[in-house]
Amino acid sequence: MMRAWTLPMLLVLCGSTAATGLIFKGSPGTAAALLLVFLALAGVNSPLIFPRSIGAREAQRRSAVDGRPVAYWRPGCTYCMRLRTRLGRSARQLHWVNIWHDPAGAAEVRAANNGNETVPTVVVAGQPHTNPDPRWVREQLSPSA
Repeated sequence: MMRAWTLPMLLVLCGSTAATGLIFKGSPGTAAALLLVFLALAGVNSPLIFPRSIGAREAQRRSAVDGRPVAYWRPGCTYCMRLRTRLGRSARQLHWVNIWHDPAGAAEVRAANNGNETVPTVVVAGQPHTNPDPRWVREQLSPSA
């Protein structure tokens, strides 16, 4: 778990250091703006944006049991962040697989996208959908999940 926080913490540290230097040079406005940019980058790359990822095999097993979709994603992907944020709380109903941490997940995505690791790829009822509209994904979620 600590490894997932390494990049966000480095971004906060770098942003804080750069902002401190700008404050001492007499540019508090620029320092505040720069710090906000670094904090936003840290937040986007933190585990807070996405629910906890699981392995592809476990996600497929769980999906077979509960019928919920499997979403393959990777950190830093703007389309993945768009899907996650537009789904809101209902994003927790999906099984999320980080393809950078799970080779089997990356292989599933490549198989669905002609050898490309295009994410987000959402698998609903065994059918992969590349970069689907968040409204469509929300419609696929069962109300009981």
